[in-house]
Amino acid sequence: MRKIIGIGESILDIVFKNQQPVSATPGGSVFNGLISLGRLGLPVYFVSDLGQDQVGKLITDFMENNGLSSKYMNLHNDTNTAVALAFLNENNDANYTFYKDYTIKGLQGNFPPINPDDIVIFGSYYALNPLLRKRVKAFLEKAVQKSALIYYDINFRKSHSYQAKSLNPVLIENYRYADIIRGSEDDFGALYQKQQAGDIYREKIAPYCEHFIFTAADKKVELYCPEFSASYPVKKIPTLSTVGAGDSFNAGILYGLMLADIKRKDLALLRQNDWEKIIALGIEFSAKVCQSYENYIPRPQVQP
Repeated sequence: MRKIIGIGESILDIVFKNQQPVSATPGGSVFNGLISLGRLGLPVYFVSDLGQDQVGKLITDFMENNGLSSKYMNLHNDTNTAVALAFLNENNDANYTFYKDYTIKGLQGNFPPINPDDIVIFGSYYALNPLLRKRVKAFLEKAVQKSALIYYDINFRKSHSYQAKSLNPVLIENYRYADIIRGSEDDFGALYQKQQAGDIYREKIAPYCEHFIFTAADKKVELYCPEFSASYPVKKIPTLSTVGAGDSFNAGILYGLMLADIKRKDLALLRQNDWEKIIALGIEFSAKVCQSYENYIPRPQVQP
């Protein structure tokens, strides 16, 4: 049976509105998407490091209660679990402050077995951080060797824009590993001072990866492939918080790929109507998350 495997950071997200905390939930970009998929009953695994502390236990308990295996979470008594403070503005968009503690010991651990046509997701600064690069690269090379379908969410924060030039070789290496790349207008503004999706695809993405999804918040989603490009509108909705919106968009895309049993070799054969269904799920998942303070889609309601 195909499965979805992610590698990334594990954090506790504390969300503030009007300078007051309104929620504290386990998070992390890849983590959030996998929780959504676990809630839908898909087989999902996550590779990460946690401190052997109360926050770390809270996160692993939460994973197991939401269908996400914690078997490959590495607990360390010399590392503190990361915390993120998210401050919502008047549009309920978040500005983040991160508190992280990476140690050399924290870079160790086992990977789940990867089989052909499994889906692997990675991204964010975790995939660029020099302290973590050796481990992430080993994971990605294993995924390539096993012919997994690899999905890369760039998720590059403005706070790292001063590193954009020095990190470019690693970024390109990630592009080469990926079968699908997803990036937002904010990502590319911070990386390249560009926000025109077509130019970004032709100049930055297409030389390394054929399939590119560009998200522009509540405005639109654009898709670029060698054979065609398409634009999809995003319906404006009232929001409580946009934390986890992009992560849940990723979950929707992966859910669509699994639902239609689309494997790596099938990507080149997808037509516009196939992609339209997949993108629609990404938009739907993202909208659901924006209407709560959780970072993931709600649990499916059990019919009486």
